[in-house]
Amino acid sequence: MDYIQHLRSMVGHEKVIMVVAGAFVFDEEKRVLLQKRTDNGKWGFPGGFMELGESLEDTARREVHEETGLTLGELELFGIYSGPQYDKTFPNGDQTALVLVQFRCDAYSGELVEGNEESMENRFFALDELPEDLFSEHEMLVEDLRSGKDTPVVG
Repeated sequence: MDYIQHLRSMVGHEKVIMVVAGAFVFDEEKRVLLQKRTDNGKWGFPGGFMELGESLEDTARREVHEETGLTLGELELFGIYSGPQYDKTFPNGDQTALVLVQFRCDAYSGELVEGNEESMENRFFALDELPEDLFSEHEMLVEDLRSGKDTPVVG
């Protein structure tokens, strides 16, 4: 049983604080990696929930690898997002107060997988040519990424 299943077995659908980590992965042409998610069919940045015993960087690295097949090099902190605007209720009724930690990565190894159980498709996009069907919860990340704000962003 993973950490989230274990926690939910004790608290049911009650609101809990959950930590999510992900990364903006850039290729040599400065295009950013997006995954078309299998859970909602929308494009978003790879990332996911922290497990017990992981650091934030470990979480971002594991999630990106699971979803895209890429092994990340050096990570730079891009931003930390928290607050009621990041509360989420999942379709099964589970409630969360999310803390999102986003990294930036310009070096990686491995072969980009076309798709798997978490990703319908993985592809690099120019920042000014992102698909319109973006995961709504990642729109603030896109805004901050395009804005050129000083990092790390605290939102």
